[in-house]
Amino acid sequence: MPNTQASVAATETGVRSRPRAALPALCLTQITSWGIVYYAFPVLGSRITADTGWSPAATTAAFSGALLVSAVAGIPIGRVLDRRGPRAVMTAGSVLGTVALLVIAAAPNLAVFSAGWMLAGVAMAATFYPPAFAALTRWWGPDRVRALTIVTLAGGLASTVFAPLTASLAEHVSWRATYAVLAAILAAVTIPAHALALRAPWPAAPPPPPAIGHTPIPRSRSFILLAAAFTLSSFAMYAVVMGLIPLLTERGATPIQAAWALGLGGAGQTLGRTLYASLSARTPVTTRTATLIALGGATTAALALIPGPAPLLVILAVLAGVVRGNLTLLQATAVTDRWGTTQYGRLSGLLGAPARIAGALAPWAGAALAGPLGGYTHLFAVLALLSVVAACLALGASGESRNHSDTCRPLVLQRCLP
Repeated sequence: MPNTQASVAATETGVRSRPRAALPALCLTQITSWGIVYYAFPVLGSRITADTGWSPAATTAAFSGALLVSAVAGIPIGRVLDRRGPRAVMTAGSVLGTVALLVIAAAPNLAVFSAGWMLAGVAMAATFYPPAFAALTRWWGPDRVRALTIVTLAGGLASTVFAPLTASLAEHVSWRATYAVLAAILAAVTIPAHALALRAPWPAAPPPPPAIGHTPIPRSRSFILLAAAFTLSSFAMYAVVMGLIPLLTERGATPIQAAWALGLGGAGQTLGRTLYASLSARTPVTTRTATLIALGGATTAALALIPGPAPLLVILAVLAGVVRGNLTLLQATAVTDRWGTTQYGRLSGLLGAPARIAGALAPWAGAALAGPLGGYTHLFAVLALLSVVAACLALGASGESRNHSDTCRPLVLQRCLP
């Protein structure tokens, strides 16, 4: 059980019981978890369909199903995180992720393959950014943006490390053997890191801010509009990530070149996240939200409209990654910027669930729509329009409540002032 008295004292004095190893461990496990459980699939997708005869739509639907399960599972997992902390949740998620990948690797048919991905979806909910963000938000308090930035800087390298590594492995062994090797790496890195590095007492939540009006936060106008904006933006963003390799190969790039473009886009995410603290200090939250979503649409439109040459497309992929990196931190701080940290896990789960559902559907929907639309170029044009609509919704999500002492306006590296 959490040490409540010590935790309350730590919260009141501004000194938090931070496990020293937590931040570097979460950096390592986010790179590994995202790189293996998420980014390996777009690299291996064509090999899976070629080897098994399963259709691209069917295999992508299995992967989308995992993301859908992750979105739904994130809500109860968020409540558990609020109460008990991240250690048990993230360790169990690492074990489950390893088992899921082994099931996928050994799947004799599409049904077992899909079942493996459903297990992977629960593992995603327990190991990806949301539980790591919940841990850092509670442990780091007013310094949370620095901690969130560091862990997402590391996480942005997931595709940079694992997309080329996965492609190289697949050149020498089958996709099944590749997934088996990746499962071993996932187990060796993430299970001990989560079990050993997240052992600090879990601080009690700060008191809730005074209620404004009679509308619960999840039913408020700003919450609903913000959720809608993130939902459309996430659909577009994840469809772009999954569609980037087919777009580039459609334009003549080799699979290895396309994998490197995806990986360099991850490096762009890391670069973008170094800029977020400065952006957060200088812009109001509503303006920042709408601008970043609109910039995501602009990079998607550029990928749709500019046919080449290949180096220019790679540069555009990196710029798209820069924007994605900022959007990740934007969503990580969306709750605390507006409503504080008291119910961070629960509110983040509710706010992020529709966005994660949209992200879950995006790989399947993108693959399904690319044909009727006439190719990935036209798909990317449609995704750019969705981002414009999302930016308009974000502008309407103003009037947020920020009268809580735990979230001072700059919300960056400095501590809150009295």
